[in-house]
Amino acid sequence: MLLMTKVFVAVDIGASSGRLMLAKLENNQLQLQEVHRFKNGFTYSQGHDRWNIDNLINEILIGLKKIKQAGYDQVTLGIDTWAVDYVLVDKKGNRLQDPVAYRDARTQGSIKKLTSQLSKEYIYKKTGIQFLDFNTLYQLYVEDKNLLARTDKIMMIPDYLGYILTGKAVTEVTNASTTQMLSLREGLFDDHLLEKVNVKSSQFPKLVEAGTILGQIKGSLVEQYNLPATEVITVATHDTASAVVGTPGLGQRWAYLSSGTWSLIGTELNVPENGKQAFEQNYTNEWGAYGTYRFLKNIMGLWIIQNIKHELDDRYSFAELAELAGQEVPFQQLINVNDERFQNPKNMIKELQAYCRETRQKVPQTPGELAMAVYANLALYYANELEVLDHILNYRIDTLNIVGGGSNVTLLNQLTATLSDVDVYAGPSKATAIGNIIVQMITKGEILNVYLGRQLIANSFPIKKFVPQKDQSTQVLKHYQRFIAEH
Repeated sequence: MLLMTKVFVAVDIGASSGRLMLAKLENNQLQLQEVHRFKNGFTYSQGHDRWNIDNLINEILIGLKKIKQAGYDQVTLGIDTWAVDYVLVDKKGNRLQDPVAYRDARTQGSIKKLTSQLSKEYIYKKTGIQFLDFNTLYQLYVEDKNLLARTDKIMMIPDYLGYILTGKAVTEVTNASTTQMLSLREGLFDDHLLEKVNVKSSQFPKLVEAGTILGQIKGSLVEQYNLPATEVITVATHDTASAVVGTPGLGQRWAYLSSGTWSLIGTELNVPENGKQAFEQNYTNEWGAYGTYRFLKNIMGLWIIQNIKHELDDRYSFAELAELAGQEVPFQQLINVNDERFQNPKNMIKELQAYCRETRQKVPQTPGELAMAVYANLALYYANELEVLDHILNYRIDTLNIVGGGSNVTLLNQLTATLSDVDVYAGPSKATAIGNIIVQMITKGEILNVYLGRQLIANSFPIKKFVPQKDQSTQVLKHYQRFIAEH
């Protein structure tokens, strides 16, 4: 017998895995259930690291089929993924190639080349977006010009997935802003920047806000795969934008840390901040849901630990690595975790060890030492960036809300609270999927606004508090700040 309960489905895809989460509102609490999980990753093909986009589409259909088999015949669905990468589509709607992954080496040195024509100050004043060599602006700058000439539409990854499901193409703004090609002032693609990378604004589908109804999944797909009737809502399609919506926002002047493959630390603003300090510190003003801005800094994040785990032949779980790290003394070496050398090395452990040798520091050897080196230096980097954030905004952040998978790492949370001298609230770990769901619920009238959505989140999921401990960590932080300035 088919169940008629209203359900919401979040398709939440990151760089290493994806999942379909089913949510229902019961007894004034949000109930969340994972119904399908799958692996993701790029492989080397045709001269570049590429995403297997067909596999992602297939996994979404498998997940929806499972939901139908569970007895749900009608759902709404939202898709969020990582940012900056895109799909090139011709006039017939055909994909011209599998999308190149942002960690591919093709954009190395592209910032320097492009900013020899347009200054960094000019680009930042226009866009308010941080300079990362994998931003879409630089990817398009080095893109095959013949492919661009054959391109009718350039679609960001989640927009392309929505297009395949519904046949309707849009460009959602929270993800589009990460391209470093949207004008802060006009809210449109900047023609001058587009000209420099040989594309036109007409090659992008129309811009839409988070919460826009895209449409029904194609009847042919529903019939072929035995899917529920599914209405697709264009949510905050950049996973960080969804994670911020899914952050409970505890504290008066709260910041967030979306802790996953990347660590994104920042705060939510109603007015962008693209002044001199923000430019010098390379902070970004990515657009958020409902007229907000994600003022944040990208940090390498758990990508380093993920690689270490894999290179140890996955003999240890993440929880076991954190436990082993807890048996080690922290701060035995200082590491700039945001150094470009850690972005996509052939071997992360060897790269980390080489860094320590080159800087004449103790070289971590055991799994526990390696994990502690990463966690301790991530905490130092977080604490330093909170100080930077205070200076730019000219007020003190009093609370840090950590969400995402990293919110489960007690050691990292406590180190961060102590080093930054702020209260830390950890959880929920599935904030991205939750934020995806919240936007759907607001669109369908189940929740009035984000404020009430965040209250619902705080009442629905366990959140653990960490308070600063009195020790010598502040002296370590000052030493680390000098080290970062020198390296």
